[in-house]
Amino acid sequence: MKDFNFDLEKSKKINEKINAVLEFTTIEGNKNGKYYSTPFLVKDNIQVLGTKNTCASKILENYNSTYTATAVQKLLDAGFTVVGKTNLDEFAMGGSNENSAFGPVKNPWDLERIPGGSSGGSAAAVAAKIVPFALGSDTGGSVRQPASFCGIVGYKPTYGAISRYGLSAFASSLDQIGVLSTNVENAAIVAEVMSGKDENDSTSLNINWDLTSKLNEKIENLKIAVPKEVFELEGIDEEILNKFKETIDTLKQNGITVEEINIPHLKYTVSIYYIIAPSEASSNLSRYDGMRYGLRDEKDSLKDTYMQTRDNGFGLEVKRRIFMEHLH
Repeated sequence: MKDFNFDLEKSKKINEKINAVLEFTTIEGNKNGKYYSTPFLVKDNIQVLGTKNTCASKILENYNSTYTATAVQKLLDAGFTVVGKTNLDEFAMGGSNENSAFGPVKNPWDLERIPGGSSGGSAAAVAAKIVPFALGSDTGGSVRQPASFCGIVGYKPTYGAISRYGLSAFASSLDQIGVLSTNVENAAIVAEVMSGKDENDSTSLNINWDLTSKLNEKIENLKIAVPKEVFELEGIDEEILNKFKETIDTLKQNGITVEEINIPHLKYTVSIYYIIAPSEASSNLSRYDGMRYGLRDEKDSLKDTYMQTRDNGFGLEVKRRIFMEHLH
């Protein structure tokens, strides 16, 4: 990863086709850091001083970051360099990256296909080899799903392992900053650097993660649980299901014990998600009211200013999630 050669002009040409990067920039890290000059991209809902933080929304189109997120600062301290901000579904709400105010992201493997979302810009940029890794955020699959669509590694760490300070909130009890990378080792290095307690995030955990020291050791005495219910879910593509089964067989062939277990309440997870996530989203989005920052569409009354600003500033998917909460 340290030897990755970032080519700005080549990256811009690639980006013209996939629309993965909203803003190219250079925020240099610590010159004495172990990973000095290694480039990475940041999803544009994570604050980085010196860049915009649009959340891919018209309502924050001209909003500039006022500080740097703790997770990003830790990477800068280790020498990594921010080279840009990536496109996303507006306010991280979506699974296709078609819901951005700045246009959809294309899958670099096939420009007619979606890259997944909401961290589709980060996933597409890594898959297109613009950078060795990028940061994303994951609330209900927004790192893992686009990683799978783009054929790269997506890692959502344990909640609290990485500070959320500087991440624009979607659903605060579910959000987590994660890594999209070309391989497992890169993901482990980056997550390890970012992890740990942060006084600015009361939900962060006081852990000292070691994710890298045993990466090359032989796998021994490892047991993995697979919920039986995943084989019974509706709408799973047969080809995907077969690939999943092949992966399980590969694990077994490498000496890993795979045990099928029952998690009967798994079938309720989507329903529960769509109660928790929209309610928290509606609360978090209330701060975008045309009064404090971002777009302000001035009208004769306070109420009309609120309504007009939010109507013009928010896209359809964001509005839908707000309405969902009020329907519960």
